[in-house]
Amino acid sequence: MTTVSAEEQCPCSPTIAHSDLRAPGRRLKVLVSAYACEPGKGSEPYVGWNLPLQLSYHHEIWVLTRSNNRECIEAELQRNPQPGLHIAYLDLPRWASFWKKGRRGIHLYYFLWQVRAFFVARRLHREVGFDVTHHLTFGMDWLPSLLAFLPIPFVWGPIIGAQSVSTPFRRRFARGEKIRENIRTWVRQLSWFDPFMHSVARRTALAMASGSEIGDRLRRMGCRNVMIYPSIGLSGREVSRFAALKNQNCNDKVRFLYVGNLYAFRAVSSALAAFAQIQRRSPNVEFWIVGDGPERQRLMDQSGESSLTGAVKFWGARPRHEVLQLLAACDVLLYPCLRGAISMACLEAMAAGLPVICLDLGGVALQVSEETGTKVPAVSPEQLVRDLMLAMGRLAGDQELRRRLGETAEKRVQSEFTWDAKAQHISECYRQAVVTV
Repeated sequence: MTTVSAEEQCPCSPTIAHSDLRAPGRRLKVLVSAYACEPGKGSEPYVGWNLPLQLSYHHEIWVLTRSNNRECIEAELQRNPQPGLHIAYLDLPRWASFWKKGRRGIHLYYFLWQVRAFFVARRLHREVGFDVTHHLTFGMDWLPSLLAFLPIPFVWGPIIGAQSVSTPFRRRFARGEKIRENIRTWVRQLSWFDPFMHSVARRTALAMASGSEIGDRLRRMGCRNVMIYPSIGLSGREVSRFAALKNQNCNDKVRFLYVGNLYAFRAVSSALAAFAQIQRRSPNVEFWIVGDGPERQRLMDQSGESSLTGAVKFWGARPRHEVLQLLAACDVLLYPCLRGAISMACLEAMAAGLPVICLDLGGVALQVSEETGTKVPAVSPEQLVRDLMLAMGRLAGDQELRRRLGETAEKRVQSEFTWDAKAQHISECYRQAVVTV
């Protein structure tokens, strides 16, 4: 393992001839840009750390990341050294850190960080001679990566994108939520007219999209080679840990579980309305809601108005170890999110042998198959409640179906969503990108 700052140098190595890169055992030299990269964190920092770590078993990986990730990364590498992983740290001047506070200005800071990262990457390329470069995090379809302008093949993604909630659902949001969704939509639409974005797309050897909608957008922008590929995974240790959680609900109640922040676009209100109809006919069902957010009080009021006080439990935000205990005590995961490309909650529930009810949208629809759960269309608010009710009723009344879907879900995670499986696949994508450009 090697760590360098923006001012330090990496050892020089000769560039490998393309004919040699076809050899299966050849270790490529890959530069990965991972603004978000931190062991032990979730979401994009989780992807930014775990994927390069696993790829370093196949290739020599240099990771370009922020300086404030250094402490966590070096502590982890001290415990578990990885010779094939090299870290280069850089950050903007101290005065610019003002923009990183909360969500205020973070995307401006991120873009400026990328500008500096390009010049550091260009110098590292002269010294190391990379075979391919890969922009990993942030994975956005509305902010470009300057690494595309290095004279080597460029891999972009997996791109999560900035999907928008469709108009029929947005109309029912509270005023503040509606304004935020509108702004999100406008920003994404404006990025379409950014010539810089289209230039990056045309220079991309391989773009990985976390959902089909994002893939279509990348193709229209000019990406020649687009692969639909969800970005998240689990380590072998995590897969074993979740497998040990299954079948721990000894209660005669069938429990539905939601885990996540409580925002309007999560559509927990629709799931609650559907559950109310199920509970009237089948009193042996419960709905546990884990998480917090601006919608919590409104959801609690909705639960009271539907006389669901005894059947619905709001757990609030809980530490991770408690969330896992709650997961083990439930039978079905509900994930009715109206936008969003990926879901760790769905992946973890599947690894624990739970069937999933989700919407047929984004990357989540790629994670969940008809053999592991139910994907519900989202056309209108009324239709969504009706179809969620049918899906919940079907699973609540059929224990054998829940068991069968849960077992298939667990196997699907083990075969397709481990970091090892993902790293092997992306490793071959690197080779193809290099020899075909």
